[in-house]
Amino acid sequence: MAKSKTKKGMVTLKDGRTIQVQHMSTMRYMLQHKGLYLLLLPGFLYFILFRYVPMGGIVIAFKDYSPFLGIWDSAWVGLKQFKSFFDTPDFGRLLRNTLGISLLQLVLYFPAPIILSLFLNEVRHSTYKRTIQTLVYIPHFVSWVIVASLTYQLFNVSDGIINILIRSITGSSVDILSKGSYFWGLIVGQDIWRETGYGTIIFLAALAGVDQEMYEAARVDGAGRWRLMWHITLPAIRGTVIMMLILRVGGLLNTGYEQIFLMRNDLNMEFADVFDTYIYTRGIVNGQYSFSTAAGLFKSIVGMILVLGSDKVAKLCGESGVY
Repeated sequence: MAKSKTKKGMVTLKDGRTIQVQHMSTMRYMLQHKGLYLLLLPGFLYFILFRYVPMGGIVIAFKDYSPFLGIWDSAWVGLKQFKSFFDTPDFGRLLRNTLGISLLQLVLYFPAPIILSLFLNEVRHSTYKRTIQTLVYIPHFVSWVIVASLTYQLFNVSDGIINILIRSITGSSVDILSKGSYFWGLIVGQDIWRETGYGTIIFLAALAGVDQEMYEAARVDGAGRWRLMWHITLPAIRGTVIMMLILRVGGLLNTGYEQIFLMRNDLNMEFADVFDTYIYTRGIVNGQYSFSTAAGLFKSIVGMILVLGSDKVAKLCGESGVY
């Protein structure tokens, strides 16, 4: 460890030795490792082209945008579009549905990958463990169109398997697909079925870094599997869980457009319409570009505040957080 510096490039260590440190300019370092930076280039270009460049279009949220006049020649209206969005009678319903679905996902779906990861971590037979992992990953690669079709086949009133079972037990059917009171649970159930297995990847990777000697020492002291899980496994992945929770809280207003758009209908619209589908309807279908941009910007700002706020709370609780 360096104690003091002498002339340029020379460092004196604690033991009295003096060594010369070679300084390298940033450009020279990048040229020396140009292969690694070339691998970084595709991801860098993706974020520039598809994440940062489109931010220029945010300005139409403060204008009365007309495609014939263009972005810069359209009239400035300030915060008029935001006021119209907050004053619309749909705002309360959209906020209720979006938060209702998101909070259910946070309570029911978020713990599911963690629990499944803990169970998979306890499987000692490697072939059986890999087989189970592969099977639970598969639903993630099934498109939402197929998931919606399967849901309709299972729950439709006429010949759905679930309704056939309900009818055989109770003598009557339950119109799960059309009743809005069932919609939130249906969406969360689809999320759990499709994404739980894939969500275990991050937590299993964190569990792979746990020192096995800690388990051995605990077993010598007489700890069983539940105590090993509670006192070693869970604390080892606590940082990862906190980080994923922060990101999840930041996306509370993002419920997913495609899934809800495929599952909603005229009968459950009161509980199915969320910010994502509303922005699509007002912006793309009705051509109200400035209004929908203001709604989307509101979502993004709230998401940023939630991420920063939850990160701050995590740091106050002694965790490292994301930033």
